[in-house]
Amino acid sequence: MKANEIMEKLFTLALKDREFNPNGDCCKEGDPQKEIAKLAVTTFPSTDTIKAAAEWGADMLLVHEPLYYDHLDAYSTKKLQTEKRELIEKSGMTIYRFHDHAHFCPEDLIAVGMVKQMAFDGTVEYITPGNNTKITLKTPMSAVEVAKQLEKNLGIRHIRICGARDLPATVITGMFGAPDGVLDLLQAEDTQIILVGETCEWMMAEYARDAGLMGHNKTLLILGHAGSEEAGMVYIADLISEMMPSLTVKYFPCGEVYTYTDSE
Repeated sequence: MKANEIMEKLFTLALKDREFNPNGDCCKEGDPQKEIAKLAVTTFPSTDTIKAAAEWGADMLLVHEPLYYDHLDAYSTKKLQTEKRELIEKSGMTIYRFHDHAHFCPEDLIAVGMVKQMAFDGTVEYITPGNNTKITLKTPMSAVEVAKQLEKNLGIRHIRICGARDLPATVITGMFGAPDGVLDLLQAEDTQIILVGETCEWMMAEYARDAGLMGHNKTLLILGHAGSEEAGMVYIADLISEMMPSLTVKYFPCGEVYTYTDSE
């Protein structure tokens, strides 16, 4: 199966009435006509992830986030971008991005994978289009308890907590990645715990902190961008295996972007 044929099958999962930027989910490097037997999948195409996929023998790498630190992968001839392109060209892999189509399915595929891995006991409502997943818990949990479960189930080293820590909550809202609309949602009356990948500290985090200090049951849990979406790309890798059994598919973890003083 050719690389562009794989992508055409994946694109059929997205909403039919949605217009997508042609420079977003497209072939970023390599030959779109290349025959693919081994497909690697990752979230962030970091240098070590690219090397690992190439060493495995991948013909194609499917990524969620950009290669060149620009949303639409506007390539420049600056030193680091040039070095990364040379690494990719040496690997021989074709690289496609699967971002907008993944989010704008009848149920956001990233959110579906995240909900599955987080494993909360409750009912789930996927609000599409958009990145807004509402989980109503059967048994109340505090923000600290939620954060501990996420650290365990998602393998996140440290989750940052802004706002109420110990008040029992039943509503968790997932706004994975780096979404818009977090402040508006924080101010909604029925919002309690919001999960985000990354956010603006001086605005959203400070609002959540003040809300907690004033006795409101509102908390912002910051998971890190990769931590808030990686389980979604694992789910997509599994989905590809089911849809296209002729392919050998493997997910390559990208890990957190941060290291810590206690890191080995």
